Amino acid sequence: MTGTNRSGGPMEVPLTIRDQLERAAIVYGDRPAIFDEPDQPADPVPTLTYGEFYTQSKALAAGLEELGVPFGGRVAVLSQNASRLLLVLMGASAWGRVAVPINFRLSRSEVEYIIEHSGADVVLYDPEMAELADGLPVSHSFMMGPEFDALLRHGVEPTEWDADENATATINYTSGTTARPKGVELTHRNLWINATVFSLHAGISDRDVYLHTLPMFHCNGWGMPYATTGLGVPQIVLRKVDGPEILRRVEEHGVTFMCAAPAIVTAILDAAVEWDGPVPGRDKVRIIVAGAPPPTIIIERVETELGWEFIQIYGLTETAPLLTMSRGRAEWDDLTPGDRAKKLCRAGAPAIGVKMRVNPDGEICAQSNVVLKSYWAQPEESAKALRDGWFHTGDGGTIDEDSYVHIEDRKKDVIISGGENVSSIEVEDRLFSHPAINEVAVIGVPDEKWGETVKALVVVDPSADVTEADLIKYCRDEMAHYKCPTSVEFRDELARTATGKLQKFKLRKPYWEQFEKGIN
Repeated sequence: MTGTNRSGGPMEVPLTIRDQLERAAIVYGDRPAIFDEPDQPADPVPTLTYGEFYTQSKALAAGLEELGVPFGGRVAVLSQNASRLLLVLMGASAWGRVAVPINFRLSRSEVEYIIEHSGADVVLYDPEMAELADGLPVSHSFMMGPEFDALLRHGVEPTEWDADENATATINYTSGTTARPKGVELTHRNLWINATVFSLHAGISDRDVYLHTLPMFHCNGWGMPYATTGLGVPQIVLRKVDGPEILRRVEEHGVTFMCAAPAIVTAILDAAVEWDGPVPGRDKVRIIVAGAPPPTIIIERVETELGWEFIQIYGLTETAPLLTMSRGRAEWDDLTPGDRAKKLCRAGAPAIGVKMRVNPDGEICAQSNVVLKSYWAQPEESAKALRDGWFHTGDGGTIDEDSYVHIEDRKKDVIISGGENVSSIEVEDRLFSHPAINEVAVIGVPDEKWGETVKALVVVDPSADVTEADLIKYCRDEMAHYKCPTSVEFRDELARTATGKLQKFKLRKPYWEQFEKGIN
């Protein structure tokens, strides 16, 4: 990595995620760093020090080069949380290639689309995903375990990459306003700044211990692999989310922080009720939550029942993700837990380097160095989202007198269920292909466990003999199950404008009348 000292000007050193990896090796080389999930189909990777993590990441880069994957080549990975997934996020991107972490819950056709659309040169997959990965349209594929490990070229120096902070580091596919997922291009600069600013606001230090409860494919685990690596934080890999197991890992490893969707917070609270003895991590753990604003009672219970600090953020995959943070402050120390929860239920105040505004249509817009480069190979969608010098989130809301953002509605056709984005258009497309369907509208409705769940409103052909179960199964046959309707309601007609456009706000309204906001 070289800096540029322009004549008479400042030295400029590219901001790349190699910085985090190299610092970890230099400063914390002997520190046990990556604790793999013990219960997985592949042999777990023995606990790695940060020195070994660097060496293995570099060995993967050398192996990818030997395969012929060029700088800028896409390296897809299909896996639940695992140490080898962390190696891909670092080993691919830090030496100039592009990591493409794929949601392992997707259907075969969805995974195929992402592989083809991204132009991936290679796919690395978990043994549990073997059937899903079999025969994918890609030049090389390796199962995690012995095959993956044999790909590493220890002692081989990979060709040095001419570091460019504006180069794409990862492509993260996210559901949105189109039927097909969009590939969010995040640059090294995006990831570096997100990791640094996130660390600053969350107070991350080398005295922390991080639990990977969040799927690493989801916006690169919100950037935590980079943030924690750069600061020498031990990382505990959790493969499958389970409330009691989270509490056990907190107790075993002395975990001090984690990130989670609201549904995971509820699972932890439920597990704590049955826990034998004091809840692990009291007065030590902070849990960072996003995906949808949890009810204030949940926030209050995190403080009173767990004794953990609750922090809420708002952001999107397109913003790497941090835009705003809502965290307790000195002025609130004397408030009751209930009153403090009311403050914390807001989406948050802008992070350093972020500007927020609400446009005349009520849409939340942002400016920041963490905003995506573009949508991969989709210039029209990129232009739509990045216009007038602002990123348009698709979320409706307000900004209060304290400069805190409130998310109140979702302007784009996205349902967030258990922290996962579901494109209502994608679900509608699938249902509309059923011969019995004349009209369909897919909406998000409140759900106690998942925040929102998918509901289909359909008008069927009068001669059709089709049931709710038939239509749900029809979706599940081709789509990731979390995207599929959990209920179907048969209607005689659907509310439309004079021009024939579906009025989804009217369709949603009866289900949300008891809520202050149009999201849960």
